[in-house]
Amino acid sequence: MLPPEIARRTHIKDALVKRGSPGSRYRIATPAAIVDLDILERNIATAVGLLKGRSVELRPHTKSHKCSYLARLQVEAGAAGICCAKLGEAETMAENGIQSILITSPIFGLEAAARALRLATAIPDFAVVVDNAVAADQLGSAAQTHSFILPVLIDVDVGQRRTGVVSPEMALELARAIARQPFLKLRGVQGYGGSWQHTPGAEARHAAVAEGMRKFGSVINALRAEGFAVPVVTGGGTGTLNADLTLGVLNEIQPGSYIFMDREYHEALGQEVPRFETSLFVQAQVISVNQAEHVTLDAGLKAFATDGPAPRPVSAGFRDCEYRFFGDEFGLLTRPREPQIALGDRIEFEVPHCDPTVDRYDMLHLVRGDVLTEIVPIEGRGRSQ
Repeated sequence: MLPPEIARRTHIKDALVKRGSPGSRYRIATPAAIVDLDILERNIATAVGLLKGRSVELRPHTKSHKCSYLARLQVEAGAAGICCAKLGEAETMAENGIQSILITSPIFGLEAAARALRLATAIPDFAVVVDNAVAADQLGSAAQTHSFILPVLIDVDVGQRRTGVVSPEMALELARAIARQPFLKLRGVQGYGGSWQHTPGAEARHAAVAEGMRKFGSVINALRAEGFAVPVVTGGGTGTLNADLTLGVLNEIQPGSYIFMDREYHEALGQEVPRFETSLFVQAQVISVNQAEHVTLDAGLKAFATDGPAPRPVSAGFRDCEYRFFGDEFGLLTRPREPQIALGDRIEFEVPHCDPTVDRYDMLHLVRGDVLTEIVPIEGRGRSQ
């Protein structure tokens, strides 16, 4: 259900009236974030199917969509739960009925620890990663205040050099610090190589993952040798899914972008299997046709993430056109040879980078074919705290 502040907007009311009617996909206010449900459901089924017969759980990352409606689709299809990058995202998911959440970024501060414990006591399954004994002590104190045993995972740097313990020795020190906290319980370890996800070429990507998993394995072996239980070994992503499953180190995987895909992923992965399809689009409208070489669209810098390649037009007749950013509110599209382009034409684009593009919108327009079926809120939009 849309929150009242969104549902009462005139253009949303108009779109909802047209919902279910032929052509309603192309009768919404633009720029708009569009999700093709048929494609998205195929992507979800593909990921679930890859894990059949394997001792590996699927825990999709919601940082890609930040939308409880889509999180529920993933869980209903067989996911063990979800991942969230930030406490704010997790709070919105818990408020909207998601019952199993892992926070994959280390948190710090007494206020953050208190928020984490409020979440942990509100849903059946909640855990957070740590990479520092001071943060573990804060979480332990907050857990003791609530008389609640909080599961934690040790975050391990597998090559990203962003967060995580950097050696088996550091992991052991942190595991001992966790063991000293009577209200913390070590659930396992996390190792995520974000920098590998868009590495071009399957062989190069596999080699990078193999080296990272070697480091990860040395930490796991050291912990187990000292008697620490490591039941959950989590990590991985959309780009490394094949390597993650082949190497067999992880027993839980965290892909996020697989449900949407974007231009960065398709250029890196090419025709590799599994072949996830593009389900997320930004729909724009032609608002000026006065120039001989190009037309102007109503989707500019505020409509797309800009940290990757340019948006790619995917609408029939416009796939050979080139998009360029033309200002905050505007985009430039070179004119097609055919067909003729006119004011009001709707053109949809594969986005450069799905996660930050979605975070520019407060709702997703769900479609099947040319029919708008529903509009759902992106509750976690902007919840980066």
